[in-house]
Amino acid sequence: MTLEELFAPYGLKAPPLKVLGLTQDSRRVAPGFVFVAIPGVPLPHRKPLDGHDYVLEALERGAIAVVGERELSLPVPYLRVKDARLALAHLSRRFHGEPDRRLNLLGVTGSKGKSTTASLLHHLLHQGGKRAALLSTVGLRLGEDPRPPIGHFTTPEAPEVYAFLREAVDRGLEAAILEVSSHALALKRVEGLAYRIGVFVSFYPDDHLDLHGTAEAYFAAKALLVERSELAILNTRLPHLDRLPLRSRLLFGPGGEVWGEGLREGEEGLRFTLRTPWGSGEAFVPLLGAYNLDNALAASAAALAYGLPLEGVLRGLATFPGVPGRMEVVQRKPFRVVIDFAHTGRSLEEALKTLRRTTRGRLLLVVGAAGERDPKRREDIGRVAARLADQTFFTEEDHRTEDLMAILEALAQAAREEGGLFEVIPDRKEAIFRALSEAQEGDTVLLAGKGHEATLERGTLALPWNEKEVALEGLRALGLGGGDHP
Repeated sequence: MTLEELFAPYGLKAPPLKVLGLTQDSRRVAPGFVFVAIPGVPLPHRKPLDGHDYVLEALERGAIAVVGERELSLPVPYLRVKDARLALAHLSRRFHGEPDRRLNLLGVTGSKGKSTTASLLHHLLHQGGKRAALLSTVGLRLGEDPRPPIGHFTTPEAPEVYAFLREAVDRGLEAAILEVSSHALALKRVEGLAYRIGVFVSFYPDDHLDLHGTAEAYFAAKALLVERSELAILNTRLPHLDRLPLRSRLLFGPGGEVWGEGLREGEEGLRFTLRTPWGSGEAFVPLLGAYNLDNALAASAAALAYGLPLEGVLRGLATFPGVPGRMEVVQRKPFRVVIDFAHTGRSLEEALKTLRRTTRGRLLLVVGAAGERDPKRREDIGRVAARLADQTFFTEEDHRTEDLMAILEALAQAAREEGGLFEVIPDRKEAIFRALSEAQEGDTVLLAGKGHEATLERGTLALPWNEKEVALEGLRALGLGGGDHP
């Protein structure tokens, strides 16, 4: 596509130069790119960056045009717009040939459970013979071809979203499952997309208030996904259900059209009777935690609505391999080691309560709290750890430019107030090794907060990190050789 063609809808006359890429990150600009200068998002914990301050850097790197909101005089074509984020999404969609028009899009949002539900839905479609892509926090898939996650976001920026969808089209896939965060919806990373099916898994009103400000604004951001869907699949526990302007809806959970009956929770997973408008059957899904029933119901409802037979959905549930970093069992004996992404007080509480039910001995916890995030999380995590773990090792978790020791002291102070037993070990690898060395037969060690993530952010550095490999290294150092892991 040429610059002239890209800018045509905006009425800006531009030369027919070939456009090789589009980005809002000046560091990614290469010769032939268009740079979109986006104002930063003001947050309580940091001063926002502003893309307009990096226009000269983008030009030095070879940008052939710039898009922005300020009055600028530049030596290259400059498209001034009212909303640069919106322009970034629309330009990305146009540049990549509107790939969403040739795919059935299934979107998944929710405060918790997005990754598991999206991954399970992708697995169900694949098992049912439907070739689909998956864009998720825990990774990307084009059919069954895995790709690493893009950056640190649940949903990447618009250029990456549309490039991924374009590749899915080029691979001949028929559908794409997108895990969509409230940040992505509020910041217009997925603007222009309409969904055949939209799934709203859960809502916790106290999440992400640093961005959204109020629970109402947070809910409204998430609701955008189902409002843009032909069919909305909704948890019956969601607030404001009757106020959502929807074309069609299907409810799951207590009192809904799709629900689970007679839940039995075991060390290997969940068993229940799946009740649906398409029939009923006995279901097994190899996921730990009763809360995963909602995720299984949401994915099953979406798969059935998409056209898969009930028998195929039941087979698919039973063969789900799980999600990296989501209640992932690294070792079962002589003590159990589990990795989970739980990084808020609420999600940590769910994880600890789940593991307590199947732990014969003590429950040991390694956890931290991220920097440049809502400081209230630290108090919540510290209190939950003290109440529900037998011993906690507070450590680093992406402290970024905040003072690590200040974060650890906030965690420790909250734990002191609850009377919990804990140690503070700033280095995460050292903390994991220490917890493993303390574990005895029948204990469970939960490594919480990092999950699947491939980096550990210290200051301005993003260092390579693999929680599972660190755990296995620690086990080998104890002579366990990685133990009896799946």
